[in-house]
Amino acid sequence: MKLQRPLMMCDLETTGTWIEKDKIVEIGLIRCEPDGTRSTYRKLTNPGIPIPAVVTKIINITDADVKNAPLFKDLAAEINAFIGAADFGGFNIERFDLPLLEREMAEAGIAFSWRDRTVYDAQKIYHLHERRDLTAAYSFYCGKELKNAHSALADAEASLAVLEAQLQRYGDLDKGMASLEEFDYELPEEYFDRGRRFRWWNGELYMAFGKYAGKENLRLIAKKDPSYLRWVKDKNMSPEVNTLIDNALKGVFPKCPLLSSDKA
Repeated sequence: MKLQRPLMMCDLETTGTWIEKDKIVEIGLIRCEPDGTRSTYRKLTNPGIPIPAVVTKIINITDADVKNAPLFKDLAAEINAFIGAADFGGFNIERFDLPLLEREMAEAGIAFSWRDRTVYDAQKIYHLHERRDLTAAYSFYCGKELKNAHSALADAEASLAVLEAQLQRYGDLDKGMASLEEFDYELPEEYFDRGRRFRWWNGELYMAFGKYAGKENLRLIAKKDPSYLRWVKDKNMSPEVNTLIDNALKGVFPKCPLLSSDKA
């Protein structure tokens, strides 16, 4: 791989997908030099909050694994020094890893900028060069060429054939189509409601909109500014959100489904 400048491959494992609030639990870096040499950096970090069980199932890191690990702020300076002025590479790093890393660095008191560097995002390159539309899915799963693409009935028939093939490949034939319901690529319990107006973080519900978005949890808002919640309720919210607000104003709050995987 011919390089003009050092390239830093980066990947983070985190407590969730909320860039503005979630925390790093593992960082992996590979520094590639123009002369061909490579060096690696990998550390677990204590996020200071429980790792949700649903996250542990994905990243296989528990609270016990990071209990005695350093906080990110204690590693930030050496991570920044290891990165230096290198360009960046990774998978989906422009939308997730780099913005979250930037926020964690800022919270540690370190100015970290990646937007003025070249970023080689493998996901972007992959999606640009390999079709991921219905025609490609039909070819991949069914081994056939989709004729009359963008004809409504032809597309509907092709989608049915793709789902049937996915059921055969990934699902449980005894359960049938219902077995494909589990394939949700967002954390399924991260949001309280289907409209994604409220989301869980560290055991509490936070608004994902409005003046309190990501700032204070619902319990605190109900105590200090109940009039705001009453105002929100009048803004054509869903029945589940209205019920949530009614209960919050009464001091009743739902239990967080994102339970810690390991309380050690």
